[in-house]
Amino acid sequence: MATARLDIRLDEHIKAKAEKASALLGLKSLTEYIVKIMDEDATNVISEHDQMTLEDNLFDQFALACEKSNKPNKALLDAVKFTEQSGIK
Repeated sequence: MATARLDIRLDEHIKAKAEKASALLGLKSLTEYIVKIMDEDATNVISEHDQMTLEDNLFDQFALACEKSNKPNKALLDAVKFTEQSGIK
């Protein structure tokens, strides 16, 4: 059962279009439509930002650089510390 609430204001024509789309999809309510769209879009956006695609030659260069690297330098260690303190995953 949903427990979070979201209040939004939007133009009447946008609301009317969303209500029509909701009805055309056979959904019970505008809320159900908005939740469906938000969930699908959020999943796509997160997926796009959680993954990185490299061409083979760039990946090979990256892998080689990782293999050749010595111990991490101060800038890298500072970056790791910053991300840990910021809660960035």
